[in-house]
Amino acid sequence: MPGLQEDDLDPDPIAHFSAWYADAGTDAVALVTASADGEPAGRMVLLKGADERGFAFFTNYTSPKARDLAVNPRAALVFHWPPDRQVRVAGPVTKVDQEESERYWRSRPRGSQLSAWASHQSEVVASRAVLEARVAELDARFGDAVPSPPFWGGFRLVPRTVEFWHHRDDRLHDRLRYRREGDRWVIERLSP
Repeated sequence: MPGLQEDDLDPDPIAHFSAWYADAGTDAVALVTASADGEPAGRMVLLKGADERGFAFFTNYTSPKARDLAVNPRAALVFHWPPDRQVRVAGPVTKVDQEESERYWRSRPRGSQLSAWASHQSEVVASRAVLEARVAELDARFGDAVPSPPFWGGFRLVPRTVEFWHHRDDRLHDRLRYRREGDRWVIERLSP
């Protein structure tokens, strides 16, 4: 029988996610946050880790997403992998420790490091030339090693729910949700 059955699932949602993620071939995920007054905002980020601790991503700590998370530390992730898979994850979000942020920072290409320093994320900028000049200035200033900015680092979403959706042509899609209950996961089938 095509689709997604309860017997197809690993008892651990992260293990099942990891199998689907390996097939997907992309790190892109929609991150949804809400401000203190409940205004939702969504944007794409890059997933940089998924393990028993949760789902990690990195950003500028002065960005709108980080400001949302500072006042409302809950978020959702939506992975969409055409033609037939989607995963939704929701839960509380915490900052990753400085050591983990530094380790990831050192793995980034130099251009990405310089751009992180140069960009005042989501703020109005006069022109691209202003950004390029700032990157050139920083490139000359930092020499061989670009240090991690004090305003940059990681977050981790700790899942409370993980939902796997599988497309069916008749629109009677399969939706199986893991829900955290104490120290175990409960698996539930949801109506499409």
